[in-house]
Amino acid sequence: MERLKSAVPAELRRAVGEGTAADLPSTTSRLLAFLEALPLFRQVIGELTDPELALCRKDKGRAAELKGKGNACFSKREFEQALGFYSQKLGLLEECLQDCDRAISVSPNYAKAWYRRGMVNASFRNYSSSIHDLEVALSMEVTSSGKSNIEQELKLILQKHQNVNEVGTSSSNCINADMPHTEQQPKVILECTSTPNKGRGMTSPNDISPASLIHAEDPLAVIIMKSCRDTHCHYCFSEAPADVSKTPDSKQIAEHRHECGGAHWAAVLPADIVLAGRIMAQYIEKQLLAGKRSTISGPNLDLVHHYDQDSSASKFESHIYATVLFLCLQSYYKSGVSWAEDSLSQLVLLICQIKVNSIAIVHMKSMDGGKALTKGFSGFSGDAMCSVEQVRVAQAIYMSGSFFNHSCRPNIHAYFHSRALILRSTEYIKAGSPIELSYGPQVGEMDLPERQKSLRENYYFSCGCSSCSLLSLSDLVMNSFCCPQSNCPGAVSELIHHRRKENFVHVSIGESHDVSKFDEDIVKVGKLFFKSDTMLNIDPGFCMSCRSQLDLSYAVAMSDRATSKINRLMELPSLDNVPEVLIAEALQSLEHIEKLRHPYSKALAQAHDTIAEAFAKVGDQEQARKHCEASIKILEKLYHPRHIIIAHELIKLVSIELSMGDGARAAAAFARADAIFLLYYGPDVKRILPYVDALRRTVSDRCAM
Repeated sequence: MERLKSAVPAELRRAVGEGTAADLPSTTSRLLAFLEALPLFRQVIGELTDPELALCRKDKGRAAELKGKGNACFSKREFEQALGFYSQKLGLLEECLQDCDRAISVSPNYAKAWYRRGMVNASFRNYSSSIHDLEVALSMEVTSSGKSNIEQELKLILQKHQNVNEVGTSSSNCINADMPHTEQQPKVILECTSTPNKGRGMTSPNDISPASLIHAEDPLAVIIMKSCRDTHCHYCFSEAPADVSKTPDSKQIAEHRHECGGAHWAAVLPADIVLAGRIMAQYIEKQLLAGKRSTISGPNLDLVHHYDQDSSASKFESHIYATVLFLCLQSYYKSGVSWAEDSLSQLVLLICQIKVNSIAIVHMKSMDGGKALTKGFSGFSGDAMCSVEQVRVAQAIYMSGSFFNHSCRPNIHAYFHSRALILRSTEYIKAGSPIELSYGPQVGEMDLPERQKSLRENYYFSCGCSSCSLLSLSDLVMNSFCCPQSNCPGAVSELIHHRRKENFVHVSIGESHDVSKFDEDIVKVGKLFFKSDTMLNIDPGFCMSCRSQLDLSYAVAMSDRATSKINRLMELPSLDNVPEVLIAEALQSLEHIEKLRHPYSKALAQAHDTIAEAFAKVGDQEQARKHCEASIKILEKLYHPRHIIIAHELIKLVSIELSMGDGARAAAAFARADAIFLLYYGPDVKRILPYVDALRRTVSDRCAM
């Protein structure tokens, strides 16, 4: 693609980059005319659409090989192994359907064959047949895990069957969808409203209690990330075992599968482009299914695109990929579709809509000690802290989910069950108040300028949420240093904090400068904010409380040097035999950071956390506990005591307490974490965070001893 981009003349690139949405008919037609005459472009399209090259469609040679292996197993009446091979024939759905028919004719009571045929019928959108097959499979399945899986698929397909006449889902019919994982509780009524500053957003006419299920929705289109293509199921996005033969429940592995229909596009083209292609394909196929031979333009997703605010380079890239996708779709549908004059323009806008509205599907993965805890108490070795990694496994478009606005201190939490988006309230929400999630940047994770920069670059808006317009302790201290005066609690920042509305960062201290509205710590570290009504700028290097000056360049250099020495511990291939000199050096570096950084700075919290993990791995659990607790205390200041980040940090502390044999303290720490998990995940916590349930049993076993 880079060669293709570089082949476009500079004048044409400039016209595309400087154009607006109104200019799209002209810029897209000019670029298409140039590219169609370019041999390199014809080669690219040929590679993407030639089935023999296995880019657009499938490698039929490989599929034939798998079919042969499946047939051999089938002839030996090894039906499960046969279906395992058949399922790998990526995309040859008609042959897969025939294979399932043959399996059912030989073994009518074989639940897996009914299940597979039901899923193939669902891929063909033969929902009535799919529902029948899955109901038969459900009646024959004997394992509880198998029944649960079929029930989930059946409910999803029943929902799709009800919405078969719609391309997308509007806020009226998708909000509070009756998903299989939802608990019985009064449904939250949601309304889409509009405000001058934020445009459309979601509210409720009723008060909402904490931990309430707000919304559940399946994606309009979804794609697995390239980094997960070989390790995760392409449907449910669960991680598949590396060695199936060593997996006790290997029968379930056959249920995990790869994508069908253009799967190799996903390996070649960016995720945004593949999502656009899938949405266009849905739209086209719906038109054809309904017998409409009218000219195809594009689906009206009713989502913002911010094309005019996009950079010149991004506009040009959208044009290139839209043209490639347009020719690929033309090749696939051939004479079956008549394209409108503005089809290519609409495809560019569709790509831009996806860029600013797609949502990353993330799964929580336990690491280190968490792996042992899933084996139960007897499997816990106690040589590592339980830690959690957030893995981005897929990218999706959720129509109703796109209507929820962003806040840097959100009042709802987003998580995922398989591919379904689930939103749950994390605090009491008053009727009529905005219901907002986080698009990524949050208070405690990034400071104010970083959050604003991230949101402007990725979503084209300047955040005006309460946490960005009101003074917060986290923004004052997150990246700050200690005041050079030892008796002053003030913070010295590398950044400029000010209250001038027209400037980049606007910090207000509330009506009438009512100091009582602010945390006592805010007043201490930023005392000068409360001195007068005049405009106030706090310059980098000066204490926000007493105006003492710090040599900022020296402090930054020394802090970075000390941090790098601590991080050397985590770069070691193993901590089993760490030289004592490295531990001593890390502790000395921590002392330097404590003298330089503000007591509530994130750099200090991260240093404590790194050293806690090192001590846990070398077996000094007393020191691990000390530094883990120190890290948690700082993070509670930067986030808030009931933030999900705190729960995950408490899980680390629980594992340390268990290693020390202190069941009572482990139980107390777990109770704090569990309360937060229940607030953020409700009854789904066992399904979404299985290691937490394993830890619950471990703590209970230890307390019972």
